[in-house]
Amino acid sequence: MVRIRNAVQPLGRKARGIVRIAVIHGPNLNLLGTRETDKYGTISLSAINDMLEEIATEHSIELVFFQSNSEGELVTFIQDTGAQCDGLVINPAAYTHTSVALRDALLAVAKPTIEVHLTNPNAREPFRHRSLIADIVLGRVAGFGPQSYCLGLLGLVRHVQEER
Repeated sequence: MVRIRNAVQPLGRKARGIVRIAVIHGPNLNLLGTRETDKYGTISLSAINDMLEEIATEHSIELVFFQSNSEGELVTFIQDTGAQCDGLVINPAAYTHTSVALRDALLAVAKPTIEVHLTNPNAREPFRHRSLIADIVLGRVAGFGPQSYCLGLLGLVRHVQEER
């Protein structure tokens, strides 16, 4: 499995039949486990990645993880690495509501994408109700805590396998 990978490192060749998924974590998600635990719980980002790696092992999936607090770094990762993947799972976090740049990057790579959120943005402050990528992603999973990532990953992999 691939752990957190620097955006400038190229990916190796993908084994035939393997589904490669990029899991992209947006700003402040590196603070999971200590940040607003009443909303986000006590699980760390590393523990979420570990959960996803367990699923990957069971389903012959190659995962590439990336987290950044920088919008530009996220865009660059999507452009450079997303193009080499079969699909993306993204939690844009606060950039969900503000980033046209992330939206444009996702459109540019044109890969099936699942938007995930630990909480339900529509049950929170009104400014969080609008997602700038909701209309361009394959699906959205929100409000299930860390399971949002797991459900999103499984749904995306099934979609990719059915499209092959």
